[in-house]
Amino acid sequence: MRLFARTLLILLPLLLCVACATIGPPQPPSLELPKPPADLQAKRKGDHVILTWTIPTATTDRQTIRTLGPTRICRGSGELKECGTPVGETDTPVSRATATHSRQKNKDKDKASYSATLPAELLSSSPSATVTYAVEVLNRDRRGAGISNQVQVPLIRTLPPPRDFQAHVTSQGVVLSWTGDLASDIPQRQIPQKEVRYLYRAYRRQEGSQQAVVAGEVSAESGHSLTLTDSSIDWEKTYEYRVEAVTVIASAGKPDVQVEGDDTAEVKVFADDVFPPAVPSGLQAVFSGPGQQPFVDLVWAPVTDLDLDGYYVYRREEGAAPAKINRQLVKNPAYRDSSVAPGKRYVYSVSAVDVRGNESARSEEASEAVPQ
Repeated sequence: MRLFARTLLILLPLLLCVACATIGPPQPPSLELPKPPADLQAKRKGDHVILTWTIPTATTDRQTIRTLGPTRICRGSGELKECGTPVGETDTPVSRATATHSRQKNKDKDKASYSATLPAELLSSSPSATVTYAVEVLNRDRRGAGISNQVQVPLIRTLPPPRDFQAHVTSQGVVLSWTGDLASDIPQRQIPQKEVRYLYRAYRRQEGSQQAVVAGEVSAESGHSLTLTDSSIDWEKTYEYRVEAVTVIASAGKPDVQVEGDDTAEVKVFADDVFPPAVPSGLQAVFSGPGQQPFVDLVWAPVTDLDLDGYYVYRREEGAAPAKINRQLVKNPAYRDSSVAPGKRYVYSVSAVDVRGNESARSEEASEAVPQ
């Protein structure tokens, strides 16, 4: 019995170790090199290039990033092998998605941005001239795993923003006017399969909103004094307008490349509709009455204004002033006047009224006599 107990004490640790995990070789420490961004994008605006990319959340060895160093801005001609001498540097905060250990893909990714200035000596008159940008995200020891994807930016010169930009309200909408520079005044070089044209693009933004929409475009080659009418507004609202010059590079078999120039200052305008509809025309008056109660039928050509609400009908006797004879607006271009008396002549006119109560001038008059 003692021998059995002694044997059990010896074998028990061995039996317990059968379930123990095998300890592998030690792993090398992470270098904490941020994984290079793969979604770098660039948009040129005048002589500035706005770069945007997603802040890395993992290292090259798939570890969660805890700290980040600066990001280098790389620029060069042709394909970049490495960053070389950066043209700029910016601090890059750790993504909120990493800080909160979020597992939602493509939802909590933070974006970083940088505005780079193009030196004047790089700008070109050639529509094919480009410059290449990339970024390199570093760790806290200023070490990186390489550059991001590369993007090419056109170097063609842009027109300056328009001068004397103004906006005023008319019955047709908001009319924008400015003085532009003809594209022929800008030196340029055409090359086979490429064509350059210039236009001005107007943007409209409703007061209180951050979203701007395109109000219209005008070719820069139309002349020095240019106008554009924005008829797609809503009345009784305040808008802010700006205009920019756009250089369009067309290549055979490829989508157009558009390079935006600098904007004018915004101009604010209140779209107050104080403009009446068109004056009705073609008014006719016809008496009917034998064998029944007499009346005069009126018809006229319809007014086509989109905000038309109806018509007022006016009547006068010879030598008297016109008086309105309908309390409610007539919705159709016709009216029957049943309050006529035998032996009198009546003179009629009609006005149009819009939804904001603006009333047009009265139409040309039409007269009709009621027999005895």
